[in-house]
Amino acid sequence: MSRRRLLTGLGVLLGASLFTLKLVANIYAPNLQPFPDPSGTLKTYSTQGAIDLSNPFFQALGTNGRSCASCHVISDGWSVSAAHLQQRFQASQGLDPVFRPIDGANCPSADVSTLEARTSAYSLLLNKGLIRMSLPVPEGAEFSIVAINDPYACAETTSSRPALYRRPLPATSLRFLPAIMWDGREPNLSAQARTAILVHSQPTQLPTDAQLQQIVRFETSLFTAQSADNLAGSLTAKGARGGPIFLSRQTFFPGINPDGSNVFTLYSSWAGLDGSTPAAQRGSIARGEMLFNNRPMRIFDVSGFNDVRGQDTVFGTCGTCHNAPNVGSSSSFNPMNIGTASLRTDLPAYTFLCTDGTQVLASDPGRALITGKCADIGKFKVPSMRGLPARAPYFHDGSAATLLQVIDFYDQRFGMLLSQEEKADLVAFMNSL
Repeated sequence: MSRRRLLTGLGVLLGASLFTLKLVANIYAPNLQPFPDPSGTLKTYSTQGAIDLSNPFFQALGTNGRSCASCHVISDGWSVSAAHLQQRFQASQGLDPVFRPIDGANCPSADVSTLEARTSAYSLLLNKGLIRMSLPVPEGAEFSIVAINDPYACAETTSSRPALYRRPLPATSLRFLPAIMWDGREPNLSAQARTAILVHSQPTQLPTDAQLQQIVRFETSLFTAQSADNLAGSLTAKGARGGPIFLSRQTFFPGINPDGSNVFTLYSSWAGLDGSTPAAQRGSIARGEMLFNNRPMRIFDVSGFNDVRGQDTVFGTCGTCHNAPNVGSSSSFNPMNIGTASLRTDLPAYTFLCTDGTQVLASDPGRALITGKCADIGKFKVPSMRGLPARAPYFHDGSAATLLQVIDFYDQRFGMLLSQEEKADLVAFMNSL
């Protein structure tokens, strides 16, 4: 077996609860263990040293065999990729603990009695890496759900408790988080861990405070980033500052860099490089970084942005919203609706009637289920950009299968007028994060 296949297998194994059930104390994975992904190699740096696999993060604390690592896999940038989910499905015939009807299936009451039935029931998880969750419409909300078009005819999907299908966010580099969860609903990481165990693991008893503290200490010690590119080689060569160790040293505080200037400064030493590989790829990555920092776009009709600024149109860059230095999240919690909650053929379509008489169509109410505000329908936080190549697909609903599709979305949505070469440079740069 090749070393690349061995490392990929180890990454999938570390994310499988069937394996974590067998762990005992003092089992460790090496710090900075490399894991191959489609564009190169990913590494995680832990400030605690070796990765302690006896941490409650890797333990099945409920009744269905799952652990935190079932959906937050080290080789997948501590999220979970659709490609590896498909491998786990095939290896287990759809019986790996990640495949549980409660939230892994399109509908909790779906038939999962046969392999054919499981393939259909878990289609959103397999194809887009989506976990089903449900939240109630808040009492006194400024809206009601007056119509549902559900492709799965799921009895559990109701106007008072809609179904939401979302990607697991990375459980790493958490020092840079301005808010927890896509809709910012959790007040702290301990509360998030507790809720996740209760919702996803079906426990018979609450996790202890000690277990929650261990999970939070473990998660906050992790920093994950791409460390090598298949064509460019090491992402710290020739003065570059890619990889997780540099990331762990990055200055951050809420509200840093509010104007979004010069967000990424990882590859300036590669500017102007050209010729054969690896120089050509390094030059492409550097050009992509400059495009991210400087390419103008016309930002309009973004609820949570234009209305907050009081400007119908803002001429900005990618960094205007993705402004956290060398991380690419927002340094403040400013949930926005850029259009990713638009209707999808494979997701429920909800019609919201607001108290002012307006109607809104969306596949996910986003922040609105937390605040009850009609203006917050379709709003989500700006996520981190580090470790991107290991955790496809992208956006909260997995609607972009590739980074090129992400770039195409922004190019069309905000009129960036990118050439094919510029798109290739941006892909090269985002694959280096």
